Amino acid sequence: MDFQKENISRHNFEQCTKCTICTTVCPVTPINTRYPGPKQAGPDGERYRLKNPEFFDEALKYCLNCKRCEVACPSDVRIGDLILAARLSYSAHKPSLRDTMLAETDIMGSIATLAAPVVNTSLALKPVKYIMERTLHIDSHRQFPKYASTKFETWYRRNAEAGQKKYSRYVSYFHGCYVNYNYPALGKALIGLYNAAGIGVRMLERERCCGVAKIANGLVKEATRDAEINLTSIRKAAEDGSEAVVATSSTCCFTMRDEYEHVLGLDNSDVRRSITLATAYLSRLVERGEVKLVFRKDYRRRIAYHTPCHMERMGFGSYSVELLRSIPGVELTVLGPNCCGIAGTYGFKQENYATSQAIGSKLFAEIEREQPDFVATDCETCKWQIEMSTGAKVLNPIEVLFEALDVEATRRANNLTD
Repeated sequence: MDFQKENISRHNFEQCTKCTICTTVCPVTPINTRYPGPKQAGPDGERYRLKNPEFFDEALKYCLNCKRCEVACPSDVRIGDLILAARLSYSAHKPSLRDTMLAETDIMGSIATLAAPVVNTSLALKPVKYIMERTLHIDSHRQFPKYASTKFETWYRRNAEAGQKKYSRYVSYFHGCYVNYNYPALGKALIGLYNAAGIGVRMLERERCCGVAKIANGLVKEATRDAEINLTSIRKAAEDGSEAVVATSSTCCFTMRDEYEHVLGLDNSDVRRSITLATAYLSRLVERGEVKLVFRKDYRRRIAYHTPCHMERMGFGSYSVELLRSIPGVELTVLGPNCCGIAGTYGFKQENYATSQAIGSKLFAEIEREQPDFVATDCETCKWQIEMSTGAKVLNPIEVLFEALDVEATRRANNLTD
């Protein structure tokens, strides 16, 4: 597919007024002088590329696809989409073995969970890290998230599935690769929180990776295949009566809502509004008075909240913040608008590691100044980056809400009986 010709009007580069606001907010431009910046890489470069593809600059690979340029653009130009589409259309770089391994999260996760203790131990060993750096060019400083021995899907079928049928109101949960293979505890927290509020949590009929890693690494055909599977399941869930499809990952949510259409060219207009973040769905119910949350009187925490870039692009940042502020014993600090720098698989690559860490340095310094009990964020890769770079504990807001919840009091407040 020629992504540029397919998406010219959709990405509306002709609306660019050359104000360069996008360049001033770009986290890469001041760090990496090889990157031309979003205005030149996006709208300006597009005018040349449409005349002659030889004007494509491989330096566009340094773009994080954080979408901060799009948030800032006063003309609503989809600058990040322009850059990504150009990379997918014109780059001579083909996905390497490393790129494929990082992008094929379902395959790698399924294998790793079969021998999680061995895999986790091996990935932390310096000789293994050295070998991966020399052969795969995965930076030896990067820490990998640990894998779980039991997948979330397996736990759900054994322990939670039957109990969800008693709730008249229910959502479908897009758990994503991280919850399924690395951190089932987050999925368990979502079910505990929603169930206490009288909301059932069901699984999609079939789920694949949201596709963000495949898109970023040029595996477009595979990303499109997975996206079509997910959209089919989402449509089936809507037909069956699910009120929404919720995700605990801001990037999974963003990819399904926006990248499926703007980058992969898939029509998701019939279900886009039903795909939302778990905190956004819950916050709206609480605001309308349809759900009540009662928190423990002894819960006291100092929390610093980091807004993920893709969450900012969706305009969902306020939902998690307001829910965290509703916990009486929480002292909440909203951290400044700084990118953490990891950008999914970007920060794992040897050639990007220094840039990744430099981009995140302002955020790391702010966290260290605040010295919170822990950091909260809705993005799992932001969690990995912050934990590795600051030593701070990081939780998803859903985990915090469930940790602070008085479950029995909440059930009574929502008129639930056994």
